[in-house]
Amino acid sequence: MRRLQGLLMDLRALTRGFRVTFRTMLRAPVTLRYPEQRPVLPARSRGRHELQLHENGLEKCVGCELCALVCPADAIYVEGAENPKDAPISIGERYAKTYTINFLRCIFCGLCVEACPTEALQMRGDFELAGVDRESLIYTKDRLLARTVRREAGDSWLP
Repeated sequence: MRRLQGLLMDLRALTRGFRVTFRTMLRAPVTLRYPEQRPVLPARSRGRHELQLHENGLEKCVGCELCALVCPADAIYVEGAENPKDAPISIGERYAKTYTINFLRCIFCGLCVEACPTEALQMRGDFELAGVDRESLIYTKDRLLARTVRREAGDSWLP
């Protein structure tokens, strides 16, 4: 009797497993042929950081260093300086003289974006952050600044 019960339990387990297998075998594949097929990212996906500019070309970042203070991974370094009166770089009294994000340390939590009082730092949908060496994943201010000409969505691998 015990052998019969054990055999029935095994047969029941096999039936459950095969049911899952046959159900998923008939579905369409989930895999994309990347990079030919690009994934559609959700609207709130977090990607690469970007420093925003005002419409007049001045930087939104005022060098307050709040993003660096709130970063749990210590991936952001900001050095603020007084804004020159004759050729201002930012609208405020200060500007970010040095702005560096180490993407080797960044955990993409978004706390830096929430802490920014001027909304100068944003996270865009650019998720392709591969590099050939460690230095290429440490972004300085010139690589983080948003350019006026936006890249096409399919050309995110271009510099």
